[in-house]
Amino acid sequence: MRVFTEIKELADAVGQELGTSDWLEVDQARVDAFAEATGDHQWIHVDTERAAAGPFGGTIAHGYLTLSLIPFLGQGVLTLDTPGAKLNYGLNKVRFPSPLRVGKRIRLTVTVVALTELPAGHQLTLKQVVEIEGEAKPACVAETVVLLLAG
Repeated sequence: MRVFTEIKELADAVGQELGTSDWLEVDQARVDAFAEATGDHQWIHVDTERAAAGPFGGTIAHGYLTLSLIPFLGQGVLTLDTPGAKLNYGLNKVRFPSPLRVGKRIRLTVTVVALTELPAGHQLTLKQVVEIEGEAKPACVAETVVLLLAG
């Protein structure tokens, strides 16, 4: 895991792949809990019998569940221990190239895309790829943006 304590370290890491997280199995209990939290109970996610006869042969995780796992998985790849507050600023682009079937394992690879100086600090852009074990296409590719406020 990479630990960044200074902005210069992040600037030097632009263009670098930082590493890959451990594997995480996405089980039906996690999908059901996400459905409950968000109110998204579409059958393709929660009805195991109906989904078994559907296009994916079983239930699939919500795309936004997959996206929401990026911070958890990212803890195993990098730590931003720079001075000042760190704020989730948003996303530049998100795609879900392949459905994540329940019971599959995922892991995250993180690459530093850019570091831009701002009056209040810096804006860090990261490419985050959520790989599905044994699948050719990832479950999610996202470009996330973090504000690193001056300390």
